[in-house]
Amino acid sequence: MPSPLIVGLGGSLARVSGSRAALAVALDGAARDGAETQLFDLRELALPMYDPDARTPPRAAGELIEACHAADGMVWSSPLYQGTTSGAFKNALDWLHLLDDRDPPYLHDQVIVLVSAAGGTQGLQAINTMEFSVRSLRAWAVPYVVPVASARRVFDAAGGIRDSAVEKQLRMLGGEVTRVARRFAADDALHRQQECAEAADRVAAA
Repeated sequence: MPSPLIVGLGGSLARVSGSRAALAVALDGAARDGAETQLFDLRELALPMYDPDARTPPRAAGELIEACHAADGMVWSSPLYQGTTSGAFKNALDWLHLLDDRDPPYLHDQVIVLVSAAGGTQGLQAINTMEFSVRSLRAWAVPYVVPVASARRVFDAAGGIRDSAVEKQLRMLGGEVTRVARRFAADDALHRQQECAEAADRVAAA
């Protein structure tokens, strides 16, 4: 697969969002490794609250659902709010429940990498929450993650990145989701969990 489709989902409802900026950098890393990328910014999507009785989703939710199902891999990026993901991010994932009747259902056998942006030093709580959702949607999470601490210092008001070390980590994460997505597509017999673990070891040693 020369050009896997990597879909980014995240950001926040804030005008200036560290998680949105981090998502853009990670997707740029995927694009540099030859992926086709698409970014879904939660502020621009302006999704209504998920309605479990709605089998026909509103337009924005429908576009998100179709893109996520078609993706070969994804990058998820959420701010840390009260020790977990934002309500807007969780609401976007809730709309993916409408993929339950697809064949294959949900995000079956996709590879997903995880990013969080925190105002302080913590960020792993949001990533841990996202990992539960990855499994529920029948996808695979690469164990290497990027929790961005003190995001206001890392990113400027225009979404530019000030920290070269964080920039390298995010671009590398984008490259990894592209590489693993290619591996998954090339061989259905791959042991997915082992491949994700090897990806994490490779990035950690870089």
